Amino acid sequence: MNRNLAFIAVALLLWGFGEGTFFSFVPIYLDKQFLLSETQIGLVLGAFGFSMAITHIPAGRLADRIGRRPLLIIAWLLGLFSTLVMGFALSLPIYLIGLFCYGLTAFVSSPLSSYVTAARGKWEVGTVLSLTTATFGLGMALGPVTGGWIGDHYGMRMSFFVAAVVFLISNIFMFFIGAQPLDHHDPEAPPPNLRQNKPFMILMGVLAFAIFSMYLAQPLTPNFLEGVRGLSLSETGVIFTAGALGNSIMAMLFSRIQPRRGFLIAQMLVILFAMLIWKGSTLPIFALGYFLLGGFRAGRPMVMAQARELVHDSQMGITYGIMETISAIIFILTPPLAGILFELDPTLVYPLAIGLISVSIVVSYFFSPQKVSHA
Repeated sequence: MNRNLAFIAVALLLWGFGEGTFFSFVPIYLDKQFLLSETQIGLVLGAFGFSMAITHIPAGRLADRIGRRPLLIIAWLLGLFSTLVMGFALSLPIYLIGLFCYGLTAFVSSPLSSYVTAARGKWEVGTVLSLTTATFGLGMALGPVTGGWIGDHYGMRMSFFVAAVVFLISNIFMFFIGAQPLDHHDPEAPPPNLRQNKPFMILMGVLAFAIFSMYLAQPLTPNFLEGVRGLSLSETGVIFTAGALGNSIMAMLFSRIQPRRGFLIAQMLVILFAMLIWKGSTLPIFALGYFLLGGFRAGRPMVMAQARELVHDSQMGITYGIMETISAIIFILTPPLAGILFELDPTLVYPLAIGLISVSIVVSYFFSPQKVSHA
């Protein structure tokens, strides 16, 4: 591993820990601190998804044109600022400003993926993207159990301040990464426009349906566990920690799997998550469900590796930006729907998700690129 990847790995490890202390508890915090209903929480999470969606494509274009390092540093600083705003917020409007600003930091995804792809050396694309996910997930594995303990003993608000301290240290490491040269295409033979790249556009359709199917059951599962199954914050933190550990371990395991096959397996794991949460009744079963949910994050580098082989180097940033935007749009649409389904029947979303993912697996099998090299 070169110097830049080492600094990014440490920064991501710390960021994962900091985010893990509060992020999974946001739906519960909106309920307990600001007394919002499940439908209102779903709308807030949908608006959070909108704040994520609007930045990805511009960030991808900027990464291709001005470089990736400036965008990474801006995102890290904005994340620190947003967390402090959420921590100090005593009213819902101020808290939402902080939350939505934190959502804007999602623009880091495409520059980060582009940066580590360019810095990978002899590593395969899927491998370096999976190990990046694994490093973040390893930090996340420690965060939720810490955040749950802080919430039970000092109040959930304190977790934002703990996260801010960790983010500050993460920022220091990020400032040490080096700049990268820009990629250019031959002006006499430019690559095809992405909209005219049929294999790429088909893959984007596959991605959109898969993400919607896999994410539908996730937004209000924390509320389901806390409100319906009666778990404490500490118990919920243990479950989220199992999920983060699953993210890390699954990402490492998937780094050795052919991307197309890995994306199919990832969806199967999310079906098991929905089944265990739906039918489970004990803490170990819920924890296992969240551990298997690691397939959701592990699937991301699998489909990104497939897309990377369909585009030119100079289109890498915008390609990742488009993919992140698709995911973010799904994150806008699904939480309000999940909130409505929750109020109709808290368990309804799980069999629905299982059915949709089953269809998605068939669609992915027949329409994903059949052969993807490991260039």
